[in-house]
Parts: sequence; structure tokens; C-alpha cells
Amino acid sequence: MKRIISLFLVLIMILSMAACSRNDDEVKTAVSVEEIKKPEYKSGQTITLKVYNWGEYISDGSEDSLDVNAAFEEYFNTNRSSLYGGAKVKVEYSTYPTNEDMYSKLKNSAVAYDIVVPSDYMIEKLKNEGMLFSFDTSTLSNYKNIPESFKKAYYDENNEYSVPYTYGMMGVIYNKEIVDKNDIYDEDNKKTWGLLWNEKYKNNILQFNNPRDAFATAMYWKGLNVNSTDPDEWDKALELLKEQKPLLQGYVNDEIFNKMKTESAAIAPYFVGDFLTMAEEEENLDFYYPDEGVNYFVDAMCIPSCSQNPHIAKEYINFMIGETAAVANAMYIGYASPNSAVINSEEYIEAMNEYAYEGENGEGAYELLYNYTPDVVNAAYDSLYPGEISPACYRSFDPDIQTHVNTLWEDLKISGSTELWVHILSIAIVVAVVAYAGYSIYIRKKRSRDYRMRDKQKMLEKRTKALENAQKPTE
Repeated sequence: MKRIISLFLVLIMILSMAACSRNDDEVKTAVSVEEIKKPEYKSGQTITLKVYNWGEYISDGSEDSLDVNAAFEEYFNTNRSSLYGGAKVKVEYSTYPTNEDMYSKLKNSAVAYDIVVPSDYMIEKLKNEGMLFSFDTSTLSNYKNIPESFKKAYYDENNEYSVPYTYGMMGVIYNKEIVDKNDIYDEDNKKTWGLLWNEKYKNNILQFNNPRDAFATAMYWKGLNVNSTDPDEWDKALELLKEQKPLLQGYVNDEIFNKMKTESAAIAPYFVGDFLTMAEEEENLDFYYPDEGVNYFVDAMCIPSCSQNPHIAKEYINFMIGETAAVANAMYIGYASPNSAVINSEEYIEAMNEYAYEGENGEGAYELLYNYTPDVVNAAYDSLYPGEISPACYRSFDPDIQTHVNTLWEDLKISGSTELWVHILSIAIVVAVVAYAGYSIYIRKKRSRDYRMRDKQKMLEKRTKALENAQKPTE
């Protein structure tokens, strides 16, 4: 038994060492990649580079696209292998659905990932918890492709933990055949988030199935700061979402694609890159950025502090921001690119112009993606909220606010609905019926057993009496 316990403890230690999390008493700053001695790789050795990314978020060779992971393997094995003792590299690629899932996997899993692609606020969280390696981005030959406007961001002020991969903005998708165009404007003739609260379209409206984005739609609409540390502001947003809930067809994430493309829903908040993909298959869909404000996100490549191959991870990042891979990824993903080699690529611009989308003013997909840039968004917020942290980009929550928002979200999902009571009542009735049926069966069996025992006793008494009578002497 002691041996089993010892083996179990060893296993726990191994899992703890492999995870990217650090103890609270350790310094919350990861060591630099450049300070780490490069492992002694051997000729003929195959190095597995573990890349962890969002689903459908890389050019993978499908639909005549370039398989950028395979291209990196070929590039490294041909041009960089000699710098790593002649070793070869093989990319092991896996995906996650949300930032929070990725964070949990890094925090608790025994898998040592070499590359992750979190969003801005999650990068800030990972950095603050010492879960990322820092590295010298100036040594990346392709880092010149990243514009200054995407450097020194709030989540990475010294450009040492991340390299931008893609970015996008949130807005409203609607079906032009179902939604009256006048309804997308408010009384001041501005495009509004209020369409998501329009009772005319009850049961035709979708909402994000995650608290960060769902709360944001309400907060932008009413001028609340999505990075607020005041619980009262979040409480106000909750009341707005409760007002909206009876109008909704449902809370969705990936399901939005089928619902909007098949016209089973008419209005939804979502991201412009996904809209362009949907618009290719459904010409009745259109999109707008509400004038009350929108969120933009930046997803960036990072090296987790549990990486076993951080030097090769840098090679991967540098390759991905080179023109060939960056253009292929931008064309495949559909989101905007924070890469000048992409933005100025004739191949990319031509591909964007082939999208079926055409806006009301004749703008195409390229203009929709790039005319409304983070600089424009931030400038708008600076005028609305002078001296405050711009709410255009999500910030990492402090623990108390995170707990409060999670509690509000749970409250929203169960409140204002008779469905919960219907389920409880139904369960109670089923339990009662099952209990009554079980009791009835028990009583019937008990009675049957009692009858059998009674009949058996009578039969025994009858046989005993007959035997006694047979043994009596005859006169």
C-alpha cells in the first residue's frame, strides 16, 4: 500500500511540474527565453512542438489553403535544423474553444504546450501569474511586419510576452429580409445595440453564451464601462440582460453560424470576421458597428512557461508573422491582420475583394475589416471617456469582480423564467409517481406473500388434522 501511495505522490509531482502555474510565493515574472540554455538536441531526433490554438484558426491546407504547420516543418528542417544539432521538428496541433478553457488547461494539465494564442485580457492574466516566458521580440527577423499601433499594448507594454496574430471587432449581424433597416438606428439616427432589445423581433434574436461578451452588448448600449471595477455597473447591465431574455431565441456561440445562415434567427451580436464567412453563403445577411461603441480583441502568440522547446517556439512565431504564412492565415481565418505584410499584399487584397459582401455604401470586405481600426475605436472612446481606461478592449478582471460577474451570469441564466419551476415540478411529480408505483408493488408483493403464507398454513393444518384422524383407532 505504501508503495502505491509513493507512486501516486510521484505522479502528482510530475503533473505539478509540467503545468504552467507557479506557487503564490514565487516571483510573478517568467524567466526570459534568452536566459535559458538551449537543450542539446541530437541529429536525427524529432522534436514535437506542441501548438495550442483556437478552433478553425489557422490555414490548414483545406479548401486549397496553405498548410502553414507543414510549411513551418519544411522550413525548419531545411533551414534551421543545423542550429539545433540536426534535429527535426514535428508540429502537434490542438485546439480550444475559449480563453478560459485554455487557461485551465495550462494551469492544471500535464501537457507542456510550446505555443498558445490567447486574447489580450488573458495574456495580461497569464503574464501576471508568471505563466508566460518573456522573449526578445527584436531578434525576430519578421517583427518589422508588426505596425507600431499594435506594439506596447496594455497587456504587453514592453513587447516581451507576445506577438500579434490577428484581431477583430464585434458588431451586429442582421437579416435584411426580416429586419426593417430603420430599426438599426436610434432616435438620434445612430446605429445602435438597441436592436437586440427590440420587441418586434422576439424569438428572432440571439445573444452570446458567455458573460464577457453578453454583458458588453448591454454596457456599450447604455454607456457603461466593460472594464468597470464598480459592481453596481455590472448589476445595471444584468437588469438590461434580464429585460432582454424573454425576447431571445437562445444563447449561442458557434451555433450562430447555422442559425443565421439558415434564417432561423434574424439578429445576433458577433464578430466581423465570422460575419464575412456567413455572408458568403447567405446574401441576405448584413453587418454594422453600433455607434455607442464596440469591442475589439487582439489574439497574440505567446510561449507558456511550461514550454519544453521555447527557442523553437520563437522560430515558429517568427515564421508565422512572415508574409507567406501571415497572408495564408489571414485569408483562411477571415479576421483582420495586425501585419503590414498582409495589409499591403496584392494577393490578400484581391482575395478580400472576391468576398460576396457589399455594404450599403459599396464597401467590400477589405474596407469593412480595415476602415474601422483599433485606432479609430480608441479615439472615439477617448472622446467619450476622457481620462479613463478605454473600454474598447477587455481588461483582465480582478478576482472579486470576476466572481461577481460569474454570479450575475448564473443568476441571469436561471432567473425570470418559469422553465426552472416547470422542471422542478416535473421532477417532483415523476419522483412521486415512481415512489407510489414502488410502494404499490411492495404492498402487492407483501399481500401476495401473506396470502401464500396463510394458505400454506391452512394446508399444513388440514394435512395435520387428516393425519391425526388417520392415526385414531377404529371402533
